[in-house]
Amino acid sequence: MTKPLATNCLPVDAVILAGPTASGKTDLLDSMFGAGVAEWLPRLRDAWSIDLQSVHVLSADSMQAYRFMDIGTAKPDSGLKKRLVHHLIDMKNPDEQYTAGEFVARVDALCTELAEQHILPVVSGGTGFYLMNFICGLPSAPPSSPEIRAQVAQELEHAGTAALRAELARADPEIAAKIHEHDVYRLTRAVEILRSSGKPPSFFAPQKVPRQGKRFVVLGVTRPRDELLLRIHARVEAMMKAGLAEEVAQLMARGYSREDPGMQAIGYREFFELSGRPLETISEAIELHTRQYAKRQMTFFRALPGIQWIAPEPEQLFRALAEAAN
Repeated sequence: MTKPLATNCLPVDAVILAGPTASGKTDLLDSMFGAGVAEWLPRLRDAWSIDLQSVHVLSADSMQAYRFMDIGTAKPDSGLKKRLVHHLIDMKNPDEQYTAGEFVARVDALCTELAEQHILPVVSGGTGFYLMNFICGLPSAPPSSPEIRAQVAQELEHAGTAALRAELARADPEIAAKIHEHDVYRLTRAVEILRSSGKPPSFFAPQKVPRQGKRFVVLGVTRPRDELLLRIHARVEAMMKAGLAEEVAQLMARGYSREDPGMQAIGYREFFELSGRPLETISEAIELHTRQYAKRQMTFFRALPGIQWIAPEPEQLFRALAEAAN
């Protein structure tokens, strides 16, 4: 006889689904809770013995937060968003900053709100830094003063990133080496921390243990390397055919430039760096950078505390979720 469904809170605060770009996170969630919701939601409801109403996706992709950037960020299309509710998409203009602190605050609030409605939040995406901060809490780095922030911004505008990177490298070579050459936000933030506190940014390293009082199921989607590389190649080709070049041209026409936070994304910055070059050359650069990024993602994800690795198959995801109530 089926156990009666309890109306108490969810057994976890959130499910976290990590995985490198093109690993199949979106398709997996659609298979279970979008197109396949009629099959899998009742199974999960029975496994947990609770009145689970629905599943919502909270995007942990730092670039899907930007408006007008649909193709290059592989946002869920309108059909998928009708089948499966997504949050934290299209919140910012490309010239606005989206920080890990804002991400954590928004996700915490959404998780509380959804739990009250018996809706399971699945935090899914490939921005490992955001996921680590959500799981373990934000580092205790001090805020920089408005004066220092303005000073750093003025130096950046007049002299570019070279002097700021050199300053950071002298004080904290480890952190400087980890900041990508195009990641202007992290570079300027690190310099602000250095000048505000007088200490290297690595002194304020992120926490490595989950926050007390929180319960997460942390899952990583994995594929064989050769298979992932083929999927990355296919994704880049599909983006180019879907009109990525036209999307970037429209962004430029709106006045966005290579210095804007959104334009730092892979798939967009290459059009600025290789302006005037053939589309084939730009496509090859996007694929190369995406492959390199996927490798860095996997390295970062392995450090997520408690991560369990699954193939992108609904049955594997279901088993991992069913065990969460034990």
